[in-house]
Amino acid sequence: MRHVRRCTRTGCGRSAVATLTYAYADLTAVVGPLASFAEPHSYDLCEEHALGLTVPRGWEVLRHEGEFPAPIPHADDLEALADAVRDAARAEPGARAADGDALTGRRGHLRVVPPSH
Repeated sequence: MRHVRRCTRTGCGRSAVATLTYAYADLTAVVGPLASFAEPHSYDLCEEHALGLTVPRGWEVLRHEGEFPAPIPHADDLEALADAVRDAARAEPGARAADGDALTGRRGHLRVVPPSH
C-alpha cells in the first residue's frame, strides 16, 4: 500500500501537493510540484500552504503557476500495474495468427497492439 505524504506544516494533516525548497544563497523560496521523493531539506505542503506561503522581506518566492499536478506514481504503483496486466494476459490466452503473432485484442480500457514490421 502506498504511503500518502502529508503537509509538513505543524497541525496540518492534508495531503501534500507541492514541495518547498529554499535557495539560501539567492534568498529564494521555490514552491513547485510535489517531488518524487521526500528530501531532508525540502518541505511538503498542501495546496493552501503552498499558495499562502510568505517569506521575510528581501526574499523572493518562485511559485508554480496553475494547479498542482497529481503526484507521479511511485515505482511500487507502476510495478503493481505491470503485474496486474501480466496476470490478466495469463488468465485469458490471446488468439494466435498463423504466423505466430498475437492478434489485436481488447480488454476493458487496455488494448494489445501487434508489433509493426
